[in-house]
Amino acid sequence: MFVHVENRRRTRLQWATLLLVTLCVLVFVSLALMPAPRRVSLLLEWGTIPANIFDMHLPILPQLVDPALLRLFTALFIHVEWTHLLGNLLFLAIFGLPAERSMGSLRFLALFVLGGMASNLVGALSLAGVLRPIIGCSGAVSAVLGTYMALFPRARLGLVLPLGLYFEFVRVPAYLLIGIWVLLQFLFSYAGPSYGAVVWWTHIAGFLFGVVFGGLSRDAIVRRMRK
Repeated sequence: MFVHVENRRRTRLQWATLLLVTLCVLVFVSLALMPAPRRVSLLLEWGTIPANIFDMHLPILPQLVDPALLRLFTALFIHVEWTHLLGNLLFLAIFGLPAERSMGSLRFLALFVLGGMASNLVGALSLAGVLRPIIGCSGAVSAVLGTYMALFPRARLGLVLPLGLYFEFVRVPAYLLIGIWVLLQFLFSYAGPSYGAVVWWTHIAGFLFGVVFGGLSRDAIVRRMRK
């Protein structure tokens, strides 16, 4: 398991990360309890369907107000495989909690939502015409990782290794854990989900969005941490 050790204690509640984790778990459990036909229907209704986002043969501007774009948001909270959900939420907790402490809950929530929607949009454009839904918050988590690296490029996170009856605590560079995240995404893509589409461009776009977001927010975050 992974834990993050803060150098300074903060008393503020990190409600945004808790809210996001709770929503993802509730949606996952609700879908798991549904009959399969109803589950598939909801995935097609609320997942990001690339073929339903943009029609390249029509003017782009009118399509920007299409209600179908709401699926870029709702798809973030949909997971149908527990491995997909667990991987996303584990890294959201590892990097999200310290990022939220530094950024503030509202700015962190904006990063997750905007980064996730932007990554889903890029993924939909890269799969133009595909009818399978893009689901999950991998792009949003990638945005969180990108911002974390932009703000704390030399950060080291705590790693707890179970050794029989004992636990060994070590510190590892954050970029090593991000490498593990990339590997997990690759393995999940290779195995293939039961529903939906896994597309690398969502992860790449999310990470780049996070790096830019962190760079633009750096001064405001530094001022906040000095208060």
